Amino acid sequence: MGIIVQKYGGSSVADVEKLKRISEIIAAIKNTGKDVVAVVSAMGKTTNSLIEMAKQISPNPSRREMDMLLSTGERTTMALLCIALNELGVEAISLTGSQAGIITNDRHNNARVIEVRPVRVQDELEKGKVVVIGGFQGVSYKRDITTLGRGGSDTSAVALAAALNAERCEIYSDVDGVYTTDPNIVEDAKHLPEISYQQIQEMAEAGAKVLNAQAVQFAKEAKIALYARSTFKPGKETLIKDISKKELTGVLAVVYEKEIIRIYVHDSDKIEWVLNYLEENQIPIKEFQQSGLAGDAGFKCSFIVSTTNVYDWEKVKETFEDKLREGIYINESLGALSIIGEGFSRNNNVLLETFKLLQKNNINFYGVNTTSFRISILVERDLLEEAVKVCHGYWIG
Repeated sequence: MGIIVQKYGGSSVADVEKLKRISEIIAAIKNTGKDVVAVVSAMGKTTNSLIEMAKQISPNPSRREMDMLLSTGERTTMALLCIALNELGVEAISLTGSQAGIITNDRHNNARVIEVRPVRVQDELEKGKVVVIGGFQGVSYKRDITTLGRGGSDTSAVALAAALNAERCEIYSDVDGVYTTDPNIVEDAKHLPEISYQQIQEMAEAGAKVLNAQAVQFAKEAKIALYARSTFKPGKETLIKDISKKELTGVLAVVYEKEIIRIYVHDSDKIEWVLNYLEENQIPIKEFQQSGLAGDAGFKCSFIVSTTNVYDWEKVKETFEDKLREGIYINESLGALSIIGEGFSRNNNVLLETFKLLQKNNINFYGVNTTSFRISILVERDLLEEAVKVCHGYWIG
C-alpha cells in the first residue's frame, strides 16, 4: 500500500466543523486502501493568540518557553482530528513531532530538521491506523521541544514524506495553489499550474507565504512531488516538481516581505560581537555586505534580519544601541520586493527594466541582491504594495 502525506494549514482546521469535514476527506482516502499520514497546524489564529498571551506577561519571553507554549496549538488540533476520525470508525492516533521522530538542531523558534526517524509512525501505519502528527514542531538532540518557524508544518509534512518514501505530499490551505503574486494585493494574480522546486524555494526565501523553503529543499532532494491545493474547494492545484531549465523562461512571479530590518554597523571592532550576539540569540541574518577593511575609516557593513520569528526584537534593538551607540544604524522602514523567474544571471535586462519602472513610478530603492532565479530590491515599506502592483502589471500583466 502506498503512503500519502497530507498537511492541513491553520485556516483549514480553524474550527470543529472544519475538522469534521477533514476527517471525512481522510476517511475517504483511507477507504481506497491508501495509508494516510496527516500533519496539522494549530487551529485558526491559535498561534497568534498564544504569542499575545506571552507578550502580556513579558515583552521578551524566553525562546525556549515560547517553543513549549506554541507547540500546544498543534497538539490540540491533532487530538481533536483523531477523535473525529475514530467517530467515523477510522482508527487514528495522534503523535507529537518528537513522537514522530522529527529531530532538529537546538535553535529555538526557527529550528531546522536534521533527521527524521519515523519508526513509531511506521509501526502505527502497519496496524492500519491513520497517523495524525502535530506540525511545526520537533525535538532537539538536547531533548528540548523546538518549533520550525513560519510555515514549519510544511517542513514537517515534506520531511516525513521523504522519510516514509511516500507516493506524494499534498499541502492543503485556503488557497488553491500558488499565484504570480499575493491575490490580496493584485486581484487578477494568475494561478500557476506548476512551478519548479527552485522557483518556489526562491519565492519562500523572499517572504512569500506559499511553502516553507526548507520543506521545498526536502522535496527536491527526495524528488517528491508536492501538490498545493485548497482544502474545501477542489479543482485547481499547483504541482511543484523538477522542471528542466529549457522549460523555464522569463519572470514568473512578484513577491514581497515586510517584516525585515536592515542593520548598518560602522565600527569594525564591534562587528564580531554583533554576529556572535545574533548567533547566541539564534537570529539568522541574510544579505551580509561589507565595504572597506577592518580598522579603515571607510569601513561599513550591513545585513538584513527577518523579524517574523523574532519575538523579542525590541530587546535585541535596545542591546545593539546601548552597546554600539553611534556605531550602528537600524533602518526599520524598508521592505523587500522580489522578482522571481529564471536566467537572471544571463543578462541584466530584467534588473535594468525593473529599475526604470520603479523610477518612473517615483519608488526609490536602497539595495539589490540577485541570484539566477531572483532579483530582490529594498524599497520603502510604505510603497511596497504599490511596487508589487507596478511590477506585476509590467512583467506578468
